[in-house]
Amino acid sequence: MKEDRRTRLWSAIVEQAQGETVTVGHVCAATIAAAGVDAAAVTVVLEASPRETVYASAQLAADMTELAVTLGEGPGAGVFIDRPALVADLSAPECQVRWPAYAPAALEAGVRALFAFPLRAGGAAAGHMCLYRAEPGKLDREQLADALVLADTVLALLLDTGRRPEPQLDGRWSEEAGPQHPEVHQATGMVTAQLGVSAAVALVRLRAYAFAHDKRLSEVARDVVARRLRFDRSES
Repeated sequence: MKEDRRTRLWSAIVEQAQGETVTVGHVCAATIAAAGVDAAAVTVVLEASPRETVYASAQLAADMTELAVTLGEGPGAGVFIDRPALVADLSAPECQVRWPAYAPAALEAGVRALFAFPLRAGGAAAGHMCLYRAEPGKLDREQLADALVLADTVLALLLDTGRRPEPQLDGRWSEEAGPQHPEVHQATGMVTAQLGVSAAVALVRLRAYAFAHDKRLSEVARDVVARRLRFDRSES
């Protein structure tokens, strides 16, 4: 039965590729169809490089990944997740308590349900795949099983291709492999020097400023890099 599932899903991926080399984007397209969701994003985190969103199927998925980084909340906000995070309704009280900033922002963006799957090879974690849905509701048993297999396929492709650039898919937004917002890494280094703090603390300060001023983290980072914004040690 498991091999039948893999065969069926691989056929769906090949159909998405339409004769081209299979990429993470094609797997995400097959995942969206199999899981009945509206968008998908893949983020990797490796020891030798910063966190990177290497594929987003739509602008909504890209916005959601940046929202998690800016607010430091949500199932994909941490460096790694150990197990699938299956959120059937972000408006549920427990979600509002767990993610007091992220949940309302996601709802405002038009996301009611999300499902995050870790990308793991044995005991080593490489990142996660997040699925977003405009309507609330759980993944049924078959959808969940398909998504787990497809997450494994994403990981296999990432390890095989070294995160090479993804092609543009018809009707979908995609981005090249590499840092989605390199200015965030530059700004973190600059704030580290300005405040004499660690990179982790500098990133927290950037996130806090973005949240307090209702801006995206990338916007604040661009201001820092352009020297329109400077952090002072006397600031609280």
